[in-house]
Amino acid sequence: MATKERRTFQRLKLANPILATVNGVSALILDIGMDGAFIEHYGAVKKGDRFELSFRWQGQELAFTCEVVRTNVVREATAKGQATVSQSGVSFYQPPTSVEKLKDMMAMFVGRVLAAQKANATADAGDASILPQLGQARRSRSRGFLTYLWDGHTWTLRRSQLSDQPRNGFTVAGYEDEEDLETLCRAYEVADDQGRNLIRLVAELSASSAKKRPLSLGREWRGAAG
Repeated sequence: MATKERRTFQRLKLANPILATVNGVSALILDIGMDGAFIEHYGAVKKGDRFELSFRWQGQELAFTCEVVRTNVVREATAKGQATVSQSGVSFYQPPTSVEKLKDMMAMFVGRVLAAQKANATADAGDASILPQLGQARRSRSRGFLTYLWDGHTWTLRRSQLSDQPRNGFTVAGYEDEEDLETLCRAYEVADDQGRNLIRLVAELSASSAKKRPLSLGREWRGAAG
């Protein structure tokens, strides 16, 4: 089966924005993924600007240096003293130890969303509780990645040295448990487009843990501005 792959980084649209700060000033995180976020903040910025984004999760501080990928002003400053408000898509640049905390947070969020989708589905979407486990490195000698491709009827599995997420399916680290991946395939089969994007997001968490390197600048945060 011929499936065109693309370098796309998934994001999670948050039902409830996360309170954050941009250079110490209050902001909101509207969407977030492993390589970037879509935020609402005070002031106007331009593409290429950098700033510090931080927020708390489960009592822990997560902080990232960000670079603006795209931005637009959603409210101009007024004579009555209201400040300019912008929405900006940003890429994470040289993140510190916050990366592992972010992986855990994203896996938990996605697991909850898929569990809710499963409860509303007419078909069995699999056990969403296994999703947070993906991305947590197992001590194994397995190298590379596993790409699962779905043609609407059957799955094709192939080993790869690339972590790219395909359009139809997902790519995970080579060490993931076979039973967990079978469950993920069943969930993918019955999920809607949003659910499949979330599954690819969790798969990306798994793949990123196998690369054993920090996220870096230059990987565009696709779709961050809507």
